[in-house]
Amino acid sequence: MKVQDSADYIHSLIEEGEHVNQDFKFEISDARKIAKSFSAFANTEGGRLLIGVKDNGKISGVSSEEEAYMAEAAANVYCTPHPEFEIIPHKVDGKTVLEVVIPESDDKPIFAIDEENRKWAYVRIADENIQATAIHLEMWKQGGMQYGVTIEFTDIEKDLLKDIENNLFSINKFAKAHNIDRRDVQRLIAKLVRFGVLDYTFVDRKFKLSL
Repeated sequence: MKVQDSADYIHSLIEEGEHVNQDFKFEISDARKIAKSFSAFANTEGGRLLIGVKDNGKISGVSSEEEAYMAEAAANVYCTPHPEFEIIPHKVDGKTVLEVVIPESDDKPIFAIDEENRKWAYVRIADENIQATAIHLEMWKQGGMQYGVTIEFTDIEKDLLKDIENNLFSINKFAKAHNIDRRDVQRLIAKLVRFGVLDYTFVDRKFKLSL
């Protein structure tokens, strides 16, 4: 990899701080943990990792090419399917910073594989990697359907919207009350979110539905 002398560029990125499209990493000591960032960026808007930068923005640099190998392992061993990425080394103040660029995937969801070989998908919210929910998974599934998804407003849709508006909604309770499978409720919610009828936002450390 050719190292670029681009101190001004890296300093300008650091001034932005950590956000939905950027994360700082002092080092890569565990490829599995970095896989979560690959998953989150690929499943959201894309983004970059700056390896060799502390959380406070101070440049520590990377000590060897091992960091680049660990980043490659995060994507190619501990993510499925493998996300696209590019590693760009930069020389900054005599130290090397790795810029790992991860574009948004067209093949969502990208899963990270944990220590027990379980697969988890993540999304990027503000400066955090948050575990995706069954609603996210269903939205991605519907988004990948060849013939698309249609929606109609029956009594079930109307009842669901009414319960959400009145803060009475629970997937399990709604499924039981209407004698339908909870997975069918999740599919319906995903459609309503994708069509912009419902909002699905992260509030107080959990995802919340609202009109």
